[in-house]
Amino acid sequence: MTDAALPLPGVAEAEAAFRADQARERMKRRLLPLAGILGFLALWAALVYVLQVPPFIAPSPFAVAHRLVTDFPKLISNLAPTAIEAITGFLLGNIAAIVTATVFVHKKSLEQAFFPVVVILNTIPVVAKAPILVLLLGNGMEPKIAIAALICFFPTLVNMVRGLESVNPQAMELMRVLSASKTEIFFKLRLQNSLPYLFSALKIAASTAVIGAIVGEWIGSTVGIGALIIQAMYAFDSALLYATVIVGSCFSVLFFLAITLAERLVVRWQPPASH
Repeated sequence: MTDAALPLPGVAEAEAAFRADQARERMKRRLLPLAGILGFLALWAALVYVLQVPPFIAPSPFAVAHRLVTDFPKLISNLAPTAIEAITGFLLGNIAAIVTATVFVHKKSLEQAFFPVVVILNTIPVVAKAPILVLLLGNGMEPKIAIAALICFFPTLVNMVRGLESVNPQAMELMRVLSASKTEIFFKLRLQNSLPYLFSALKIAASTAVIGAIVGEWIGSTVGIGALIIQAMYAFDSALLYATVIVGSCFSVLFFLAITLAERLVVRWQPPASH
């Protein structure tokens, strides 16, 4: 065996130490959030017990967990319409934002004319938009979907316009030298460049779409997470109220994680962020 085939002294030990450090870091990233959640629940239970808070004001975590189990079918049946409204509004709002951003990038005069209008509409609070949409669209799912779509539209539009416009000038010049058409420049350069910006907006929209659907259900709805929150509040059923909020929050987190997974599958050329 030649000297070149022999392992260098300390290389195996250094590699093993590196892998052990990576394993510890992964375990730390998993355990710390769990420890934070358990610590929060312990503090919550302790405060309710020590301060003798009445159950109709703030229930204990055990009471909320009990309602999550006993009322699980009721919670899931009310989650279903909210999920449909949020996902449909998410899709419609983001598709409209991507199309509008594409038009704005290629037609600057339209961007200058209508972007201020979009900004003004975005400044209107969601609770003010909801009654107007209910009057226009009725008490079905349509106004809730519209609210979820509107609340998703603006962040995606802003990020998509920025992503489509922030292409490398040298890459743009190269595409023009190669006589690339506007369509080729869009799909092979602009769109690829905008994907990180787009997914940043989509992760925000994943949470805000659920909020929009719930807010829409507060006005003129008898089913859904928002309607159940109102019913539990007026009945002073705080355990059910907290359980409903937790279910809605869990769905929002799962929606966010789904978009994060899609980003990892689509945007594969970006290195993972360091922590």
